[in-house]
Amino acid sequence: MDEVILEEVRTLVAEQLGVDKSIVTANASFEEDLRADSLTLVELLMALEEKFELPDIPEEEADKIKTVADVVNYVQAKKAAT
Repeated sequence: MDEVILEEVRTLVAEQLGVDKSIVTANASFEEDLRADSLTLVELLMALEEKFELPDIPEEEADKIKTVADVVNYVQAKKAAT
């Protein structure tokens, strides 16, 4: 897992969800651990698209993103493909 991307994702998640960065770990679940609802998750994904200059994340891909590590892996895969 790319540690630089992980740190950028952790910072963005903490800001977007209004939580302390210390609880935003790679294994943290957005819904279970970070208490994000579906609207908040949509806003978070939009912020990630902007931050990492990603194309729109398709709904079927977004549905697979459950943890911070899932985001990091998704960003890594998209950056590797470009």
